Amino acid sequence: MKVSIIPEKCIACGLCQTYSPIFDYHDDGIVKISSSDSHQLEIDSQDKDTILAVKSCPTKALTIQ
Repeated sequence: MKVSIIPEKCIACGLCQTYSPIFDYHDDGIVKISSSDSHQLEIDSQDKDTILAVKSCPTKALTIQ
């Protein structure tokens, strides 16, 4: 599974980082992947915390493919 970030949609609410440690924030509060400068990351389909973070995003700035 691949998690993607759409930075333009992020409102810096903080839910994604609350649910999953793979997310972090730039200085301006916009979400990023903590281990990479990329806007995409492959995750294990069993990573329930990250899946919950994506599903909880109120602006759909996070997607799973």
